[in-house]
Amino acid sequence: MILEVAVIVLFLFWAGTLAMFLAYIRAQKQIAAQQAKGDALRDQRIKDLGKRVDDYLNGSVRMGEDLHELRAIVVPLPDKLAQLEQRDPTSLSFAQAARLVGMGASVNELTQSCGLTQAEAELMSKLHKN
Repeated sequence: MILEVAVIVLFLFWAGTLAMFLAYIRAQKQIAAQQAKGDALRDQRIKDLGKRVDDYLNGSVRMGEDLHELRAIVVPLPDKLAQLEQRDPTSLSFAQAARLVGMGASVNELTQSCGLTQAEAELMSKLHKN
């Protein structure tokens, strides 16, 4: 009888252990599934962020190229402006006409003193009036 009771107790202990082991395995599977789902979301987020970084990098490269083109356009402008100012030594330059407009010269005065056409004098007046 004691032997039968011991066998029954051992069987119940074994069955309980087996049930706990199966529950543990089931919980581990759920945790693994949740981790896989989280890993998939993380991987997608990393992929999206990588694409955004690439887009920003491409935009920066394009902006650098545009700046390089603008620099090539802007660098010769001071020399061209100096050439324009010195093209006719008998007449006043556009810079001088702008100073005259700043001092309150009229369109007629600009055409007479600077040798500008009517349209140029009007443009200078509109551009440089306070």
